[in-house]
Amino acid sequence: MTSTAQTRAADAGRASARLASARARCVLDATDWRARERAHAERADALTAGHRERTARGERHPIEDFLFTYYSYSPALLRRWHPGAGVELSDAAGSPRADWRWYAAGITDRGLVVDAAAMRAEKGPMLGLVERMLRRTSARPAQFGCFGLHEWAMVYRQGEHRHPVPLRLGPDATDEVVESHELRCTHIDAYRFFTPDAVPRNRFAPTRETQPEVEQPGCLHANMDVYKWAVKLGPLVPGDLLLDAFELARDIRYLDMQASPYDMEPWGGEPVRIETADGKAEYVRRQRGFADRANALRARILDALPGA
Repeated sequence: MTSTAQTRAADAGRASARLASARARCVLDATDWRARERAHAERADALTAGHRERTARGERHPIEDFLFTYYSYSPALLRRWHPGAGVELSDAAGSPRADWRWYAAGITDRGLVVDAAAMRAEKGPMLGLVERMLRRTSARPAQFGCFGLHEWAMVYRQGEHRHPVPLRLGPDATDEVVESHELRCTHIDAYRFFTPDAVPRNRFAPTRETQPEVEQPGCLHANMDVYKWAVKLGPLVPGDLLLDAFELARDIRYLDMQASPYDMEPWGGEPVRIETADGKAEYVRRQRGFADRANALRARILDALPGA
């Protein structure tokens, strides 16, 4: 056997050993995992109740419903519980889960386990991107000098706005706030909505290609995106971790809109007046807390990924 073939065989053997170890790492009996599944569904239902009720009435909440429109992930997706990689579910072969994608037979009779190896084989580039985003973002120093001005840059010198909500200070005073500050947005999915007049005022010019190199944990949108990355990883991420990421995104969304130029008080968004010194201090205090929470979630997700 050539040295190259030997290396490949050794790599395959190590991969098989890791998979066997992951499959055998934890086995949940049927009573245990079904209880966890029910508890997860109840928690998810509580988190999405407002959105589902408003949808049934044809109403919109400009703060909370964003998480279901911008990310396009349904309440049903949040409701589906996964144990995560390396956890086998006893006596699950007769459950609907047996027909779900990325589940395979485990080492126990009628057991099911998330087939992490098959998922990585098919979706390796996507998984690699998510891992890089999580790892590199958490490793960078957080920046806390943006004060949420990305939302102000989205309405700068613009007659029509993304949200049908009045501006808290009116258009002229809103433009003055932008002009009296430096824009420091590092997130492409905020920056791409800047008005044409706001674009050249930003210190950075983030792109999709440079996203893995510039994301940093002080950014509210990067921290909301932890939820997006958790969804993309699908059954590799335990259900409680997915819902924790959703809760973080929901909490961040409130600050994002409270610090925005919009009048959000009718929807429970008491203003964080970032045009004042006190407002800036409040924004940064909460921003730091979100950075800590997001980095803790990033670490938990990476720990949950086999071979990450």
